[in-house]
Amino acid sequence: MTLLGSGGLFAVGHLASAAEGAPVSVAANSPARALAAARVAEKLDRGLVAVPASGGVLVTWRMFGDDPADVSFRLYRGGTLIEETQKTNFLDRNGGTGARYEIRAVVNGSERPGEQATAWSSGRKDIPLDKPPGGTTRDGVRYTYSANDASAADLDGDGAYELVLKWVPSNATDVANSGTCTGPTVYDAYRLDGTRLWRVNLGTNVRSGSHYDSFQVYDYDGDGKAEMAVRTSDGSRDAAGTVIGDAGASHLADNCAVLSGPEYLSVFNGQTGRVMDSVPFEPARGKVSDWGDTWGNREGRLLSATAYLNGSAPSMVFTRGIYERTALAAYDWNGRDLTRRWKFDTNSSTNYGKGYDRQGNHQLSVADVDGDGKDEILYGAMAVNHDGTGLWTTRLGHGDALHVGDLDPSRPGLESFNVHESAGSAYGFEMHDARTGEILWGERTGNDVGRGICADLTRQYAGAECWSSGGGLYAADGTKISDSVPTFAGGASYNSAIWWTGDAHRELLDHRWSGSAGVGYGQILKYNGSTELDRVWYDQDAKSNNWTKGNPVLSGDILGDWREEMIWRDADSTALRLYSTPHPTEFRLPTLMHDPVYRLGMAWQNTGYNQPPHTSYYLGTR
Repeated sequence: MTLLGSGGLFAVGHLASAAEGAPVSVAANSPARALAAARVAEKLDRGLVAVPASGGVLVTWRMFGDDPADVSFRLYRGGTLIEETQKTNFLDRNGGTGARYEIRAVVNGSERPGEQATAWSSGRKDIPLDKPPGGTTRDGVRYTYSANDASAADLDGDGAYELVLKWVPSNATDVANSGTCTGPTVYDAYRLDGTRLWRVNLGTNVRSGSHYDSFQVYDYDGDGKAEMAVRTSDGSRDAAGTVIGDAGASHLADNCAVLSGPEYLSVFNGQTGRVMDSVPFEPARGKVSDWGDTWGNREGRLLSATAYLNGSAPSMVFTRGIYERTALAAYDWNGRDLTRRWKFDTNSSTNYGKGYDRQGNHQLSVADVDGDGKDEILYGAMAVNHDGTGLWTTRLGHGDALHVGDLDPSRPGLESFNVHESAGSAYGFEMHDARTGEILWGERTGNDVGRGICADLTRQYAGAECWSSGGGLYAADGTKISDSVPTFAGGASYNSAIWWTGDAHRELLDHRWSGSAGVGYGQILKYNGSTELDRVWYDQDAKSNNWTKGNPVLSGDILGDWREEMIWRDADSTALRLYSTPHPTEFRLPTLMHDPVYRLGMAWQNTGYNQPPHTSYYLGTR
């Protein structure tokens, strides 16, 4: 098993070069400051992938977090050695569509067994889907299905990622909207060749919408195979047709809200989709009005995450409430039984009146912020310690976006950049210390700041640049770079970010949205020193999700070297479209999936308003 920790696995020694333009993860010649305990990382294959590129075929592969610094690689095409290198990518100028490649690592002079892949015929790999049949709700409204968010995990223990895909009905709705019956949310598991492994149906007693049905896919019991955990109710069905609870029960109110009836937390086998255990879901709904209203808007705000709360094994965390009362519950899975580890509740005698209520976001983040080897839950303007006690609150109120990572490498530890919704908040956007909640810098805006993001765009300023719909582009230390924010022909770009090209800067991952069509197509945008962005990639057949949020199905380091892949859906959701970078790079880093903050970010990416994962160390130039 691979142990990841703060012992320098992400040292500068893993970089291909320290020359001008090289990515810097920490101060030169010192180990990376990844605040994480020793923990078991996924056992992955090399993720070999070959895509058409300018001048040939670009072949990329993974370096692991525990590979020795001097590991090298031998690349074969058709059984013939074509390159020996310390890099994790190679532009094969003699390669072509259908070429067969094999990568073998060389460790201490010994060549390890290899893995093979065939060059793609185009810049994308289409993954065929088996769309669920639509139906009709009790009020006579027909619905169809579209592919939505996904999570990547190794479901069968072979070292390669599979996908768990959420299907949403066309009448899925935000939790704020009662009066609409929805079709059930459906989950499928797929191999990357399109083989469907299983299907789970949540049933009509779990409404479909971005705040109802977030899911966690992770190896919780350490057997090398991931499970899926999700909130269920009466009538939910596993892949074998087994019904959870009462198959005939309906808990829909006259306005189609679900404000009563049992809720369960269920764990499904990642290989088979069979339910293995269900327990009463906590945080429980209880009295609906305790969450801030009487019609279920506030009680229906549910999020989820995975965290190493004891430092060595993952737990699942499910939450309820963001605007008023907030509660989180952590569970452990031992392969047989779900057991609750702790529960945090702003209404408890321990927490009431201490400023933790009304501080939640539409998403969360997980990181070991205090260096004790155990993860904390950053829930917007508040944080919960690994033991379920309150850690800090900024009292700045609810927000729609937060980003946690080593955003400012000039200071120790991790930072969090948040935007805030209340016009009366002392800060419309701000950066604070992720360990203490201390505000480092920010601006009062006097209005609702709905979007915000951080990404390293330029080496002119140290650390990540941050900006928001509150206005202005800022360096990590709060220096104002411009009154304008990064924009493209379709407007400002705040939605997501991706490491895609050959340098260590992060590009912006967004969509070109058509309000009339209610959907957009994917694009990648690059900062060029001015706030008008260059478009470096787009595909009008790559369709976005989640309305104006413009999300792909998933983005992250799924294959190849440390650069990130992205998955979009096609127009009719008959296929997913997987894209991998065609750009060579001079730099190598271990797979980002062996960084603990990044890997857990991939697990929570589907939760609420999707945000990109960040690393526990600074990845960029300065």
